[in-house]
Amino acid sequence: MASIVKRKNRYSVVYTYTDESGAKRQKWETFATNAEAKKRKKQIEFEQDTGTFILPTAKTVSDLLEEYMSIYGVNTWAMSTYEARRSLIFNYINPLIGDLKLDDITPRTMDKFYQSLLTVKAKVVNNRKPNNEYLTAHTVREIHKLLRNAFNQGVKWELMSRNPVLNATLPKEEHKQREIWTAETLFKDLEVCDDDVLALALNLAFSCSLRIGELLGLTWDCIDILESSIKAGNAYIFVNKELQRVNRDALEQLSEKGVILKFPPALSSTHTALVLKEPKTKTSVRKIFLPKTVAEMLVKRYEEVENLKELFGDEYTDYNLVFASS
Repeated sequence: MASIVKRKNRYSVVYTYTDESGAKRQKWETFATNAEAKKRKKQIEFEQDTGTFILPTAKTVSDLLEEYMSIYGVNTWAMSTYEARRSLIFNYINPLIGDLKLDDITPRTMDKFYQSLLTVKAKVVNNRKPNNEYLTAHTVREIHKLLRNAFNQGVKWELMSRNPVLNATLPKEEHKQREIWTAETLFKDLEVCDDDVLALALNLAFSCSLRIGELLGLTWDCIDILESSIKAGNAYIFVNKELQRVNRDALEQLSEKGVILKFPPALSSTHTALVLKEPKTKTSVRKIFLPKTVAEMLVKRYEEVENLKELFGDEYTDYNLVFASS
């Protein structure tokens, strides 16, 4: 069992553990709020009861990051976040400062590290060629966010006396304005589009403000295109999942957290998996009413899918997707 002890304006989770020699010892982990302490207390008690508890014992930066991912990341991050941060750790942090002892890290050390990152060549991740030859200021700032949080956990676990990056000097980031389609561009695109399925995707994307993963994860059970609904102007789609390609290792580490359906792999040797998963945030779950023209396009698409099912019979594998292909 663990308990919470308040010390001035901070809260400590106190628990006992058995060290390597079999002796009982006491451990204190300090948090800024009572809510954080309660959450950690529940986690410790659950892991101790199930025999999965891991005592934070990191000595180096790579040790800390490994425990940070296994204790904090697995319980807190969405799958895409886990993949992105794991990539930053293994590509840019561990190779450069992973062997540094936590006691030897200073704010000066970290400032020099951040500046040196601008001369590091960007890695190819998931077969995607980077847009820039070297790391950008934006990526350096993402690495800083990750380390700031990890070192905060290190302080809470009493593995470090202070966070060395709280007042770090970071490279300036230039924000480029993103180019967006105008109404004229959209209408021209739809005019020259000779693929009915692609035209439907374009109309849905723009009329409903759907991201690509939400669009491809759309299923018929989340659509109301009844004739009565269309006439009344109440036809709608309900967005509650998205299609995403994820790393198999991340899928395993997170115990398929948030995954609704895992599609069978097209190739047995692939390191990724295609999944239908819950949205990253609750605000992404929403009901969107359809323009009449788009609703009628969906009716036509539904009829086409039903005809394909009838044509292929048992050979048709039905995942209930609106945008299903061979």
